[in-house]
Amino acid sequence: MKNQSQYKELLQQAKALVDSEVDDIANMANVSRLIMEHFPNHWIGFYRVVGNTLILGPFQGPIACTSIGYGKGVCGTAWQTMQTQLVNDVHQFPGHIACSALSNSEIVVPCIRDGEVYAVLDIDSTEYAAFTELDKKYLEELVSYL
Repeated sequence: MKNQSQYKELLQQAKALVDSEVDDIANMANVSRLIMEHFPNHWIGFYRVVGNTLILGPFQGPIACTSIGYGKGVCGTAWQTMQTQLVNDVHQFPGHIACSALSNSEIVVPCIRDGEVYAVLDIDSTEYAAFTELDKKYLEELVSYL
C-alpha cells in the first residue's frame, strides 16, 4: 500500500528530474519511468494532445493504444472534464477503451498548462480499486512539475 512518505520521496525526485530546458516528451519519459520505479503498475505513461486527439507519448509497460478521441474512454474523459478520473473497475466505465485486457482499474490525471490540457498521465493496474484519493492528490502535484 502506498503512503504519504513514499509519495513525498517520489515528488522530491521528480522535482530534481524535470528539466525546464528540455521538451515535454523527454520529461514525460523520465517521469513515467520514475513512477514505475516507485509504484510498479501494469502501464504508466502519457498521452499528448495533438489537435483533437490524444496521441501515445512516453510510457512504461506493454504495447498501448496509439490514439484516443476527445471525451472517449477514461483518458478522453479526463481531457474533456479537465478532472482526474479515478476508476475502480474499468469494465464498468461507459465507453472504456480496452488497450489491455489485463487492466482492471485506472487513474488518469490531466496535465494542465495555461488553462488547457496538453497531456494526460494514465496509470493502469491489474488489480481492482488500486488507486485512492492519496494517489490523486500526489499525482496531480507531480504533473504540475512538468
